[in-house]
Amino acid sequence: MRVALAQIRSGTDPAANLDLVQDHTRRAADAGARLVLFPEATMCRFGVPLAAVAEPLDGPWATGVRQIAERAGIAVVAGMFTPADDGRVKNTLIAAGLGVDAHYDKIHLYDAFGFTESATVAPGDEPVVITVDGVGVGLTLCYDVRFPELYVELARRGAQLITVHASWGTGPGKLDQWTLLARARAIDTTGFVAAVDQAYPGDDIAALGPSGVGGSVVASPTGDVLAAAGDDPGLIVTEIDLDAAKKVRETIAVMHNRTDHAWGKAESRG
Repeated sequence: MRVALAQIRSGTDPAANLDLVQDHTRRAADAGARLVLFPEATMCRFGVPLAAVAEPLDGPWATGVRQIAERAGIAVVAGMFTPADDGRVKNTLIAAGLGVDAHYDKIHLYDAFGFTESATVAPGDEPVVITVDGVGVGLTLCYDVRFPELYVELARRGAQLITVHASWGTGPGKLDQWTLLARARAIDTTGFVAAVDQAYPGDDIAALGPSGVGGSVVASPTGDVLAAAGDDPGLIVTEIDLDAAKKVRETIAVMHNRTDHAWGKAESRG
Protein backbone atom coordinates (compact mmCIF):
# COMPACT_ATOMS: atom_id res chain seq x y z
CA MET A 1 0.00 0.00 0.00
CA ARG A 2 1.24 3.48 -0.85
CA VAL A 3 0.41 6.02 1.86
CA ALA A 4 0.73 9.81 1.85
CA LEU A 5 1.10 12.09 4.87
CA ALA A 6 0.09 15.71 4.29
CA GLN A 7 1.97 17.86 6.81
CA ILE A 8 -0.01 21.06 6.42
CA ARG A 9 -0.31 24.25 8.45
CA SER A 10 -3.99 24.80 9.19
CA GLY A 11 -5.38 28.29 9.70
CA THR A 12 -8.64 29.45 11.22
CA ASP A 13 -10.71 29.45 7.99
CA PRO A 14 -12.28 26.01 7.38
CA ALA A 15 -12.89 26.81 3.69
CA ALA A 16 -9.21 27.66 3.13
CA ASN A 17 -8.20 24.51 5.00
CA LEU A 18 -10.51 22.45 2.80
CA ASP A 19 -8.63 23.87 -0.19
CA LEU A 20 -5.44 22.49 1.37
CA VAL A 21 -7.12 19.07 1.65
CA GLN A 22 -8.12 19.20 -2.00
CA ASP A 23 -4.65 20.21 -3.21
CA HIS A 24 -2.74 17.64 -1.17
CA THR A 25 -5.23 14.87 -1.95
CA ARG A 26 -4.81 15.49 -5.67
CA ARG A 27 -1.02 15.45 -5.29
CA ALA A 28 -1.19 12.23 -3.27
CA ALA A 29 -3.39 10.56 -5.87
CA ASP A 30 -1.05 11.68 -8.66
CA ALA A 31 1.80 10.02 -6.72
CA GLY A 32 -0.11 6.73 -6.61
CA ALA A 33 -1.17 6.83 -2.96
CA ARG A 34 -4.29 4.94 -1.96
CA LEU A 35 -4.60 6.66 1.42
CA VAL A 36 -3.76 10.25 2.38
CA LEU A 37 -3.60 11.37 6.00
CA PHE A 38 -4.10 14.91 7.30
CA PRO A 39 -3.38 16.19 10.83
CA GLU A 40 -5.62 16.72 13.80
CA ALA A 41 -7.42 20.08 13.56
CA THR A 42 -7.16 20.21 9.77
CA MET A 43 -10.56 21.92 9.74
CA CYS A 44 -9.35 24.72 12.06
CA ARG A 45 -6.25 25.09 14.20
CA PHE A 46 -6.36 25.23 17.98
CA GLY A 47 -6.17 28.59 19.75
CA VAL A 48 -9.62 29.88 18.72
CA PRO A 49 -13.14 29.03 20.01
CA LEU A 50 -13.89 25.63 18.49
CA ALA A 51 -17.66 25.55 19.06
CA ALA A 52 -18.07 28.29 16.49
CA VAL A 53 -16.50 26.19 13.73
CA ALA A 54 -17.72 22.70 14.67
CA GLU A 55 -20.07 21.06 12.16
CA PRO A 56 -21.97 17.76 12.10
CA LEU A 57 -20.69 14.88 10.00
CA ASP A 58 -23.30 15.66 7.34
CA GLY A 59 -22.32 19.35 7.27
CA PRO A 60 -20.56 21.17 4.44
CA TRP A 61 -16.96 20.62 5.60
CA ALA A 62 -17.23 16.84 6.01
CA THR A 63 -19.25 16.65 2.80
CA GLY A 64 -16.44 18.53 1.07
CA VAL A 65 -13.90 15.97 2.28
CA ARG A 66 -16.05 13.12 0.96
CA GLN A 67 -16.35 14.82 -2.42
CA ILE A 68 -12.60 15.41 -2.60
CA ALA A 69 -11.91 11.75 -1.81
CA GLU A 70 -14.45 10.56 -4.39
CA ARG A 71 -13.02 12.78 -7.14
CA ALA A 72 -9.44 11.73 -6.41
CA GLY A 73 -10.28 8.04 -6.10
CA ILE A 74 -8.36 7.52 -2.83
CA ALA A 75 -9.17 7.33 0.87
CA VAL A 76 -8.79 10.52 2.94
CA VAL A 77 -8.56 10.86 6.74
CA ALA A 78 -8.63 14.38 8.20
CA GLY A 79 -9.17 16.05 11.56
CA MET A 80 -12.24 18.17 12.23
CA PHE A 81 -14.51 19.23 15.10
CA THR A 82 -18.11 18.07 15.54
CA PRO A 83 -20.70 19.28 18.07
CA ALA A 84 -21.06 17.33 21.33
CA ASP A 85 -24.33 17.00 23.23
CA ASP A 86 -23.11 18.99 26.25
CA GLY A 87 -22.09 22.17 24.43
CA ARG A 88 -18.49 21.12 23.96
CA VAL A 89 -17.13 19.74 20.69
CA LYS A 90 -15.65 16.37 19.75
CA ASN A 91 -12.19 16.10 18.27
CA THR A 92 -13.02 13.95 15.26
CA LEU A 93 -11.36 12.20 12.35
CA ILE A 94 -13.45 11.84 9.22
CA ALA A 95 -12.48 8.96 6.91
CA ALA A 96 -13.89 8.85 3.38
CA GLY A 97 -13.26 7.38 -0.06
CA LEU A 98 -12.76 3.91 -1.58
CA GLY A 99 -15.97 2.73 0.06
CA VAL A 100 -15.04 4.12 3.49
CA ASP A 101 -17.44 6.43 5.35
CA ALA A 102 -16.47 6.46 9.02
CA HIS A 103 -15.33 8.68 11.86
CA TYR A 104 -13.37 8.43 15.09
CA ASP A 105 -13.78 10.66 18.15
CA LYS A 106 -10.61 11.20 20.20
CA ILE A 107 -10.65 9.07 23.35
CA HIS A 108 -7.72 10.47 25.34
CA LEU A 109 -7.98 14.22 25.86
CA TYR A 110 -4.92 16.40 26.26
CA ASP A 111 -5.16 17.51 29.87
CA ALA A 112 -1.39 17.78 30.22
CA PHE A 113 1.53 20.19 29.90
CA GLY A 114 -0.69 23.01 31.17
CA PHE A 115 -3.39 22.55 28.51
CA THR A 116 -6.94 21.34 29.35
CA GLU A 117 -8.54 19.98 26.22
CA SER A 118 -11.46 18.51 28.19
CA ALA A 119 -12.70 22.01 29.03
CA THR A 120 -13.94 22.41 25.45
CA VAL A 121 -13.78 18.87 24.02
CA ALA A 122 -15.86 15.84 24.99
CA PRO A 123 -14.15 12.42 24.77
CA GLY A 124 -15.04 9.56 22.48
CA ASP A 125 -15.19 5.98 23.75
CA GLU A 126 -14.85 3.59 20.83
CA PRO A 127 -11.72 2.45 18.93
CA VAL A 128 -12.18 2.49 15.15
CA VAL A 129 -10.65 0.35 12.41
CA ILE A 130 -11.45 1.06 8.76
CA THR A 131 -10.62 -1.08 5.74
CA VAL A 132 -8.78 0.42 2.76
CA ASP A 133 -8.06 -1.91 -0.17
CA GLY A 134 -8.48 -4.87 2.18
CA VAL A 135 -6.04 -3.45 4.75
CA GLY A 136 -7.14 -2.81 8.35
CA VAL A 137 -6.29 0.78 9.34
CA GLY A 138 -6.69 1.92 12.95
CA LEU A 139 -7.38 5.59 13.65
CA THR A 140 -5.97 7.60 16.56
CA LEU A 141 -5.49 11.26 17.49
CA CYS A 142 -2.47 12.99 19.02
CA TYR A 143 -2.44 12.37 22.81
CA ASP A 144 -3.78 8.84 22.15
CA VAL A 145 -0.22 7.92 21.16
CA ARG A 146 0.82 7.94 24.83
CA PHE A 147 -1.59 5.07 25.60
CA PRO A 148 -0.26 1.79 24.18
CA GLU A 149 -3.31 -0.22 25.25
CA LEU A 150 -5.40 1.54 22.58
CA TYR A 151 -2.93 0.53 19.89
CA VAL A 152 -2.86 -3.07 21.06
CA GLU A 153 -6.66 -3.14 20.93
CA LEU A 154 -6.65 -1.75 17.38
CA ALA A 155 -4.15 -4.44 16.36
CA ARG A 156 -6.37 -7.07 17.96
CA ARG A 157 -9.23 -5.74 15.86
CA GLY A 158 -7.24 -6.28 12.68
CA ALA A 159 -5.26 -3.07 12.18
CA GLN A 160 -2.09 -3.64 10.16
CA LEU A 161 -1.47 0.09 9.90
CA ILE A 162 -2.33 2.55 12.66
CA THR A 163 -2.48 6.26 11.93
CA VAL A 164 -1.81 9.11 14.36
CA HIS A 165 -3.14 12.56 13.46
CA ALA A 166 -1.68 15.31 15.63
CA SER A 167 -1.37 18.97 16.39
CA TRP A 168 1.53 18.28 18.74
CA GLY A 169 2.38 20.83 21.40
CA THR A 170 5.79 22.48 21.42
CA GLY A 171 8.29 22.46 24.26
CA PRO A 172 11.61 20.98 25.34
CA GLY A 173 11.95 17.41 24.11
CA LYS A 174 8.46 17.30 22.60
CA LEU A 175 9.56 16.56 19.01
CA ASP A 176 11.76 13.70 20.20
CA GLN A 177 8.88 12.34 22.28
CA TRP A 178 6.55 12.49 19.26
CA THR A 179 8.80 10.43 17.01
CA LEU A 180 9.80 8.04 19.80
CA LEU A 181 6.18 7.37 20.74
CA ALA A 182 5.20 6.67 17.13
CA ARG A 183 8.05 4.19 16.78
CA ALA A 184 7.22 2.59 20.13
CA ARG A 185 3.58 2.03 19.18
CA ALA A 186 4.76 0.31 15.98
CA ILE A 187 6.95 -2.02 18.06
CA ASP A 188 4.10 -2.63 20.54
CA THR A 189 1.81 -3.86 17.77
CA THR A 190 4.34 -5.21 15.24
CA GLY A 191 2.52 -3.11 12.67
CA PHE A 192 3.09 0.08 10.74
CA VAL A 193 2.43 3.47 12.31
CA ALA A 194 1.93 6.55 10.13
CA ALA A 195 2.00 9.69 12.27
CA VAL A 196 1.11 13.01 10.62
CA ASP A 197 1.51 16.30 12.44
CA GLN A 198 0.79 19.93 11.72
CA ALA A 199 3.77 21.86 10.38
CA TYR A 200 5.35 24.23 12.86
CA PRO A 201 3.35 27.52 12.69
CA GLY A 202 5.84 29.91 14.29
CA ASP A 203 6.35 30.99 17.88
CA ASP A 204 3.38 33.38 18.09
CA ILE A 205 0.74 30.80 17.12
CA ALA A 206 2.50 28.00 19.01
CA ALA A 207 2.06 30.03 22.20
CA LEU A 208 -1.76 29.85 21.82
CA GLY A 209 -2.01 26.08 22.22
CA PRO A 210 -0.93 22.79 20.62
CA SER A 211 -0.32 23.70 17.01
CA GLY A 212 2.24 21.27 15.64
CA VAL A 213 5.99 20.72 15.54
CA GLY A 214 6.24 18.92 12.20
CA GLY A 215 8.21 15.69 12.28
CA SER A 216 5.60 13.51 10.55
CA VAL A 217 6.95 9.97 10.44
CA VAL A 218 6.21 6.47 9.16
CA ALA A 219 7.56 3.65 11.37
CA SER A 220 7.98 -0.01 10.45
CA PRO A 221 6.81 -2.92 12.64
CA THR A 222 10.33 -3.03 14.11
CA GLY A 223 10.35 0.70 14.82
CA ASP A 224 12.56 1.73 11.92
CA VAL A 225 11.86 5.13 10.37
CA LEU A 226 10.75 4.62 6.76
CA ALA A 227 10.02 8.28 6.01
CA ALA A 228 10.14 11.52 7.96
CA ALA A 229 9.48 15.23 7.50
CA GLY A 230 11.09 18.37 8.86
CA ASP A 231 9.05 21.17 10.41
CA ASP A 232 7.78 22.84 7.21
CA PRO A 233 4.67 21.93 5.19
CA GLY A 234 5.12 19.05 2.77
CA LEU A 235 3.79 15.77 1.44
CA ILE A 236 5.43 12.43 2.28
CA VAL A 237 4.59 9.45 0.08
CA THR A 238 5.89 6.03 1.06
CA GLU A 239 5.26 2.37 0.34
CA ILE A 240 4.51 -0.03 3.19
CA ASP A 241 5.20 -3.74 2.72
CA LEU A 242 2.33 -5.58 4.37
CA ASP A 243 3.81 -9.02 3.61
CA ALA A 244 6.95 -8.03 5.49
CA ALA A 245 4.83 -6.84 8.39
CA LYS A 246 3.08 -10.21 8.53
CA LYS A 247 6.45 -11.95 8.83
CA VAL A 248 7.50 -9.60 11.63
CA ARG A 249 4.26 -10.27 13.50
CA GLU A 250 4.93 -14.01 13.22
CA THR A 251 8.58 -13.72 14.25
CA ILE A 252 8.27 -11.16 17.07
CA ALA A 253 5.09 -12.70 18.37
CA VAL A 254 4.11 -10.11 20.98
CA MET A 255 0.51 -10.01 19.80
CA HIS A 256 0.26 -13.79 20.05
CA ASN A 257 2.13 -14.02 23.35
CA ARG A 258 0.31 -11.16 25.05
CA THR A 259 -1.69 -12.17 28.14
CA ASP A 260 -4.46 -10.52 30.12
CA HIS A 261 -3.39 -11.44 33.63
CA ALA A 262 -4.97 -9.62 36.54
CA TRP A 263 -1.54 -8.85 37.98
CA GLY A 264 -2.73 -7.32 41.22
CA LYS A 265 -5.15 -10.10 42.15
CA ALA A 266 -2.78 -13.03 42.65
CA GLU A 267 -2.57 -14.21 46.26
CA SER A 268 0.77 -13.91 47.92
CA ARG A 269 2.35 -17.24 48.91
CA GLY A 270 4.95 -17.94 51.60
